[in-house]
Amino acid sequence: MLRPRLRAPRMAFGLGIRSSVNARRSIHHVPELQHDYSQGVPNLMSPGGFSIAWTEYMKLMVEKLNALTVGTELEDKDTKTIALMTAREPNQAPIFNYASMAHNNHFFFQGISPEGTPMPEALRSELEASFSSIETLRREFIITASAMFGPGFLWLVKAGPGDYRLLPTYLAGSPYPGAHWRTQATDMNAVGKDGSAKGFMRNQAYGANKRSGDLPPGGIELEPLLCLNTWEHAWLLDWGVGAGGQGGKVAFAESWWNLIDWEKVAQKSGVLRPEFK
Repeated sequence: MLRPRLRAPRMAFGLGIRSSVNARRSIHHVPELQHDYSQGVPNLMSPGGFSIAWTEYMKLMVEKLNALTVGTELEDKDTKTIALMTAREPNQAPIFNYASMAHNNHFFFQGISPEGTPMPEALRSELEASFSSIETLRREFIITASAMFGPGFLWLVKAGPGDYRLLPTYLAGSPYPGAHWRTQATDMNAVGKDGSAKGFMRNQAYGANKRSGDLPPGGIELEPLLCLNTWEHAWLLDWGVGAGGQGGKVAFAESWWNLIDWEKVAQKSGVLRPEFK
């Protein structure tokens, strides 16, 4: 059974535990998905797997978030805004974690459809320029996700015109530059005491057009387009641990690739917008 990594503090923004109506308000709600996955996500999640990865998990995130933000300036903010507002406040780490996880998990499910959608040619052309081929991008997604020794998300991001990269975020890390060090793009268990990950953190996302030396402190300008959820609760029930090379996170990632809604990715990337003349 998965257990919460962080306990809600007794005090948040100066609020104690209340038994008033305000304490029972539910400002944040589990968002509705575009597609009906009550019978599971075809070739990815069984009904039980979907219930854990979406219904139950999002309900938990929303409940925790509401408990910590009710009666504060954050109670009517969306999850992305809350994550960015609390990212640099250590005493608000629980709020960041719940808000960022709710946002990231929703982003993951928004990026898939029951049968996937064809990739628009304009997007294909730009992705091939960054990764040499779509097959290379597919392999990089799967290999990188498999290599992430710990839960998190793997993102396809756009860092500039025609500049696409992959960005891993561990735990509840956020891909947005405004999250600063809470991007959590490095497995901190693999960072030496001499700070050997400094260069990697400075240039968080990677791809064929990766720039170096021109990044402001705190991150790079980028737009998340797509993400793969690598948390165990998203795939363990249906795919197992992958012993003997069967199933596991790799098989989950391979199946996920076939369900990507590339039309939405293209819309987020801006390649479908008419040029100004």
